[in-house]
Amino acid sequence: MASNDRIRPFSASGVTAAAALLAAGEPVAVATETVYGLAADARSGAAVARIYEIKGRPSFNPLIVHVLDVAAASRIGRLDSTARRLADSFWPGPLTLVLSLREDARIAPLATAGLPTVALRVPAHRAMRALLSETGAPLAAPSANRSGHISPTTAAHVAASLGERVALILDDGPTARGLESTIAAPGPGGLRLLRPGPIGVAELVEVAGLPVVASGSGKVEAPGQLLSHYAPGKPVRLNATERRAGEWLIGFGPVVGDDGLSAAGDPLEAAANLFAALHRAEASVAERIAVAPVPDEGVGAAINDRLRRAAA
Repeated sequence: MASNDRIRPFSASGVTAAAALLAAGEPVAVATETVYGLAADARSGAAVARIYEIKGRPSFNPLIVHVLDVAAASRIGRLDSTARRLADSFWPGPLTLVLSLREDARIAPLATAGLPTVALRVPAHRAMRALLSETGAPLAAPSANRSGHISPTTAAHVAASLGERVALILDDGPTARGLESTIAAPGPGGLRLLRPGPIGVAELVEVAGLPVVASGSGKVEAPGQLLSHYAPGKPVRLNATERRAGEWLIGFGPVVGDDGLSAAGDPLEAAANLFAALHRAEASVAERIAVAPVPDEGVGAAINDRLRRAAA
């Protein structure tokens, strides 16, 4: 399939073509409300292995398994009362729950990196939901980019990062959220926040009725926990208020640069623009990247989490 032919606009025929590739064990890229995902049947070890191969992803880093609804999630993971409250409030949506894996889940061990837990999400985006409905399969789908590099928020980002390695990209325009899902692990003593994201701590606490507690052992148990992640191929300087020689400055609010996350200082707008801005910075002639400070509150905490990993 020629490069331009690999990008198919979201349509019934595009979903059918993507589903046929998935049935043959070939991963496809698809739009979600967070970032573009590289999807494969989570029940097939060979299909999941292709995700790792295409991304160059470390085998100990687990994948998020996407399902159509809570009923499908409950066949894979064990939802206690806290998890059900969170699911009822935030699914479909950008929340991933790390739950105990059911013995009869039929999920490939490679998708969970051999862990006794599974990361589950019910997405809200029409393209991913159409693909889940068409295939009837749980779909493992990390971000559709080379491992450790900038996450893709457009089909063009996917094509630039993965090239001919991905057979089909189901294009439904730029992603709305532009930031990966919040990941939380509910337990009897509270919620462990494993990755900040669009759903903030205050929202989680209000619904769960439990506090957020320390994330735990420090071992990788969910996507996005590696120290160096989402990284462009250039050094990144954070909390920059002015451009230094050789830098491409990404501004925010009053800090004006070569590019901007949000001139109005809106964290939601900044989250949606974050990865696209990093892609443009990486493609620039500048040797280094600088990013203006973003308040570490609400979704700003998730933005800063991604930026610290990009700079690591």
